[in-house]
Amino acid sequence: MRRLWLGLGLLTAGSVIAGLALGAVPLEPGAVARALFDANAVEASIVRELRLPRVLLGFLVGGSLAVCGAVLQALIRNPLADPYLLGLSGGAALGAVLVIALGLTAPWALPMAAFAGASAALFLVYRLSLVEGRRMDAHVLMLAGVVVSSFTGALVGAILSLASAAQLRNAFLWMLGGLGGASWPSLLILATYTVVPLGLLLRHARDFDLLALGDETARHLGANPERLKRLAFITTGILTAAAVAQCGMIGFVGLIIPHAIRRVAGPLHTVLLPASFLLGGAFLVIADALARSVASPLELPVGVVTALVGVPLFAILLRRTLR
Repeated sequence: MRRLWLGLGLLTAGSVIAGLALGAVPLEPGAVARALFDANAVEASIVRELRLPRVLLGFLVGGSLAVCGAVLQALIRNPLADPYLLGLSGGAALGAVLVIALGLTAPWALPMAAFAGASAALFLVYRLSLVEGRRMDAHVLMLAGVVVSSFTGALVGAILSLASAAQLRNAFLWMLGGLGGASWPSLLILATYTVVPLGLLLRHARDFDLLALGDETARHLGANPERLKRLAFITTGILTAAAVAQCGMIGFVGLIIPHAIRRVAGPLHTVLLPASFLLGGAFLVIADALARSVASPLELPVGVVTALVGVPLFAILLRRTLR
């Protein structure tokens, strides 16, 4: 286990250095260190005001999505569950596309609309998943998420079909995900939405081990399955909605990271959740660094990079799991 934490620590440090050094203006590690410790250094404004908040925001988003994926896979008992299974991505996309189509240009209009859309989708899925008005059923929850995603996807398609070319391009770029809007204020706002939910999920890590065994088994071992399901649903919903509102839809982080950690450290959530947070954060930071540097001075959507890297990785993990 020590090797796991040592490896994750080194990977985290390496991803941060890569995120600060790579970009349209590549910097040497020494220049990055000078900028961090000397406010008067030539590179200080690039590192401190542009890249550092972007790296921290990417790490927090990637870690949050990875933790959400691990929790939802235990909640639904389905290894293919990911943070967007609950229909949040469709709700967020609907809110964001509406703002773009209406031409609203206020700085916080798009993230606020995306968060509102994701929250509305979260509430709708929650109501649909209640059986007999009180008990949350995991299978109904999954189906409700699929239905809400399909409905919001149809609405987004209708809006985009009526939008102008410029609006269409802006909407597609947002939906592909990116960290270009990162700043210290946006990082602070995201942190206010994520710190408490992440803390609650880590606190109940052992209970998720019991939940993965089934409701009856968890109940006999002292857990409250219904209460735990509601906690998992609400906290993962808030985390995903906040991440999507800030960065758009970034796929595969919440799907592949928990699988990778399970192969190394096993299924226990006391290790799985913090390890997934570190690996998910490092993965997204590295993906963003590649997005900024591969086609420099142009910048690829980070969601494109995570998909290009995530699909082959997931295929490899799946093939090894089935052996």
